[in-house]
Amino acid sequence: MDEAKWYVIATMSAYENKVATNLEKIVENRGLQDWIHKVHIPTETVVEVKDNQRKEVERKLFPGYVFVKMVMTDESWFVVRNVRGCTGFVGPNGKPVPLTEKEIASFGVERKEIVVDYVVGDTVMIVDGPLENFSGLVEEIDTDNNMVRIKTSMFGREQSVELELDQVERMD
Repeated sequence: MDEAKWYVIATMSAYENKVATNLEKIVENRGLQDWIHKVHIPTETVVEVKDNQRKEVERKLFPGYVFVKMVMTDESWFVVRNVRGCTGFVGPNGKPVPLTEKEIASFGVERKEIVVDYVVGDTVMIVDGPLENFSGLVEEIDTDNNMVRIKTSMFGREQSVELELDQVERMD
């Protein structure tokens, strides 16, 4: 069986939730979990102030689009394409084109859980990027944004740098 990839489907205006719900029901009812793995609508939570009232609102990042992780076959394409409210796949001439790993990460479609074995105050080695093989002291860890701030010595001066969590490893 082929590997499942993320695809983007276009929907009629304001039909994202309905398309996602209908597709999930079809997958469950027909037992298509091996072909269609996940249905996702990327959202963000924002604070709106209206009439001096602060209110958290969930807003769609890509209105009119739904992300689907699926194995592309004629049958799975047909099922998705014929969900009520779906206008087609995103790609040249409606031909589905899977998202790249970089697009998936930047859109926040699929979060990869990174387990860090270091804490603030630990000495770490930079294992990737332009500062590879430099060492430093962990100042701050921000798992939500996949960032770590370390203080390292460059050219005789202490410098704070921000890196991704997996760019550093704890030194023993």
